[in-house]
Amino acid sequence: MANDDKKNIYMRLIRYSYPYKGLIAVSMIASLGVAGTDAATAYLVKPFVDKMLIEGNLALAKLVPFLIVLLAAVKGFSRYLQEYHIRCAGQASLQDIRNEVFRHSVQLSMRFYSNNSAGRLMSRILNDINVLQAAVSDVIVSLVREVITIVFLTGYAFYTDWKLALMAFVAIPAASWPAAAIGQKIKKFSRRGQGAMAEVTSVLEQCISGIKVIKAFAAEEREEKRFVDQNEGFYRLMKKTFRYSAATAPVMEIMTSFGVAFVLWYGLGRVAAEELTKGELFSVLAAILLMYSPLKRLTKANNRIQKALGAAERVFEVLDTPVEIQDRDDALPLPKSEGRVSFKNVTFQYEKTPVLIDFSLEVTPGEVVAFVGPSGAGKSTVISLLNRFYDPQEGQILIDGVDIREVTSKSLHDSLSLVDQDTFLFNDTIANNIRYGHENASIEDVRAAAQKACADEFIQQLSEGYETVIGDRGVRLSGGQKQRICIARAILKDAPILLLDEATSALDTESEALVQQALVNLMENRTTFVIAHRLSTIKYADRILVLEKGEVVEMGAHQQLLDNDGLYKRLYDAQFQE
Repeated sequence: MANDDKKNIYMRLIRYSYPYKGLIAVSMIASLGVAGTDAATAYLVKPFVDKMLIEGNLALAKLVPFLIVLLAAVKGFSRYLQEYHIRCAGQASLQDIRNEVFRHSVQLSMRFYSNNSAGRLMSRILNDINVLQAAVSDVIVSLVREVITIVFLTGYAFYTDWKLALMAFVAIPAASWPAAAIGQKIKKFSRRGQGAMAEVTSVLEQCISGIKVIKAFAAEEREEKRFVDQNEGFYRLMKKTFRYSAATAPVMEIMTSFGVAFVLWYGLGRVAAEELTKGELFSVLAAILLMYSPLKRLTKANNRIQKALGAAERVFEVLDTPVEIQDRDDALPLPKSEGRVSFKNVTFQYEKTPVLIDFSLEVTPGEVVAFVGPSGAGKSTVISLLNRFYDPQEGQILIDGVDIREVTSKSLHDSLSLVDQDTFLFNDTIANNIRYGHENASIEDVRAAAQKACADEFIQQLSEGYETVIGDRGVRLSGGQKQRICIARAILKDAPILLLDEATSALDTESEALVQQALVNLMENRTTFVIAHRLSTIKYADRILVLEKGEVVEMGAHQQLLDNDGLYKRLYDAQFQE
């Protein structure tokens, strides 16, 4: 990693800490107390040796217990203030990072989510920031306290005898080189380890989400093996991190022992020559020994910094992903829509293969337009583009004559109600799921929407009615029940443009008949786009567009298309050949 990139990451992390500069300032002031007591301890060694041990000053000896307690009290209180405030500052700044990563993630386009698994993104928001959190909190504590302590002790050592102190610093440059090399190795394997943890999280998320499929296919052992293999890969990378991390302390111990040996050798010679008192020698030696302890802790802090850098890179990669679909600076709210929709020469592709080619369509207010065709023909893409999940490479999409790229996303989606084939429900009450698009709706409005969606009867039979919590993705409900809750959600939103993407796909025959009637009532005076594989559900549409390979190959009413004896007729016959 280039030095400029490192500096950039450091500065970004510091920028998140800036709002909590008051807490950091209190911590730094308290660090002066910690460092001052260490320096005072080293200073008191001189009179202790010269006055008490050598001269036998018993009056001074009586003060020693009180001085020990006083220094311990000052140091303990200072350490408490320092650590509490700096950890609060670190936790708060990393909370801001997590909030910003989540805020940015939900703004990213559907293209990002189609290229990145949910588990990997969850790992970055949770695991990587947890590593960053643990490292940054500890590192800030160590950096502030240990650096100030080293400065105080170094200053005292040089003040007492600069020649003796200089001997101790011979070992420091030599120790810094292997420590830096070890830190780089730790960063490398820590980043790779976080990537491996993302794979573990991804496998876990898929297994929990797909547990019904796993059990249906008796694939428990296969999924267990997949999880164990991913976990083993993570463990192997962590072992390499531990190997280098464990080497740090021995390297520092060996290198610092040379510094202590130099001081003793040189200092004893000067004491013998009567250039230095025994008290001064042991005082400087105490300062140096006290200084090496925070120096070793700083080396360990460097290892944690390297781990944090690896995690920070992955977190900032998400934050640096550009938001593909966003409001223009001059975007205006879309006025209450009449429901007129226009597609003008729209061409769109996900990767390299076009999904829609020069697609044009004019839909009048209140018209029901259905899309049919083979899988991959571009039917769902039409609805995705109208929702502005993606922007077309060419052409325009207009509502009431206004390009949807020129209006705010919120006002656009306020005009649209979507019932998707993916019946996603939140782990919340039925009432809150229905009012998701209209959060201030009363329970009476919620129930009215459920009645129109033929859902009220089964909801009333649940133990807690509309206050029943339905579990993750509505696991406590059947497929047909979940679909009817989603339809009730769209009904309550009461938008002028209705989008139905396989909205009845999960319903049994009886429920489908009831919901079809509810949808007919709902479609009245609303512009409606319908996608359905079951052609019986769309034969009453005003217009049916038959798509194949991204192009409209047929268009007309149900009976007209049957008479044409084209692709629609073949699809219809394939479904009803019995």
